[in-house]
Amino acid sequence: MTSSQEHADGGRDQGEWERLGVDTTAPHSARVYDYWLGGKTNFAPDRAMGQAFEQAIPSIREMAKENRAFQGRAVRYLAQELGLRQFLDLGTGIPTSPNTHDIAEAVSPGTRVVYVDNDPIVLAHARALMSSAPGSRTTYIHADLRKPAELLADPELTGTLDLDEPVGLLLIAVLMLVADQDDPWGKVAELRDALPSGSCIALTHPTQDFDPETVATVAAAAQQGGMTLVPRTREEVTRFFDGWELLEPGVSPVMAWRPDGEPPADPTAAYYWGAVARKK
Repeated sequence: MTSSQEHADGGRDQGEWERLGVDTTAPHSARVYDYWLGGKTNFAPDRAMGQAFEQAIPSIREMAKENRAFQGRAVRYLAQELGLRQFLDLGTGIPTSPNTHDIAEAVSPGTRVVYVDNDPIVLAHARALMSSAPGSRTTYIHADLRKPAELLADPELTGTLDLDEPVGLLLIAVLMLVADQDDPWGKVAELRDALPSGSCIALTHPTQDFDPETVATVAAAAQQGGMTLVPRTREEVTRFFDGWELLEPGVSPVMAWRPDGEPPADPTAAYYWGAVARKK
């Protein structure tokens, strides 16, 4: 067995993943992210891309962890402070504990969570996501956020979530994978319009605002590797919340959004904007 085969999923051989429909010859964002977080479900092209990013941004692993930490704080806030009991997590990625349902159920038993991703390798891990506490329900949909109408009509979604009741929509480090020509703002607007009053969006997005030259280098490397990666400005990120009430502290560096403990010395050390907004 090759080293790449040994690395992938803690021993599952690469040929088995390929038979499941996973393209192991090209990098995928979910697997690159898994590599940065110290996971094992990634392949040589994912690690090569991740290492190329690290050469440009040596602290990128810490940035990925800060982005993940924002997700945890946001889910706890939505469940504990705002009382949300339903979550739609778009761009789930490789399962990395704690997942959305783990966090929500810890503070609010009886939650319902729908995970969505379009990588077959995530589908292969779906059973790990579907272990819920009594009274809760968790499911996974293999879908593309660029097709919101299809996603919203999926029977797994409509059978799990009640779209007449508030939903927490999570868009954590996923919209950078949608190019401008695919109109990510329009796709998010379709999702916003389908959700009732009291629903919330928690969103993070990589940005060039804090280090334009370095982030441009990384985006170009991703493009050369066949992967879409579009960093966006604070103004562009704010557009995703159009018409909704931005909750304090608004669109902020992820490290500065309701941090646990003392505020960070350098909140721009992770190159992501993050925010939570609510539909009135």
